[in-house]
Amino acid sequence: MKTAVSLPDRVYRDAEGYAKRTRKSRSQLYAEALAEYLARHAPDEVTEAMNVVVDALGDAAPEAFVQRAGRRVLRSVEW
Repeated sequence: MKTAVSLPDRVYRDAEGYAKRTRKSRSQLYAEALAEYLARHAPDEVTEAMNVVVDALGDAAPEAFVQRAGRRVLRSVEW
């Protein structure tokens, strides 16, 4: 799908420089950036995906190590 957007000059220049450094096309860079933005700003979808995983695991009790590791990771993540 082709589309046109308006960007501030500085954002455009920064994006062009980044695309060249990473050897990505402008389209690829913008598509990846927008996909990441949408993923980060769709918390309901993330929650739904996590719920699907939890449901798939069922009631199997994880080992104590896994429980401790999970709690440690969850405490260190910024919500």
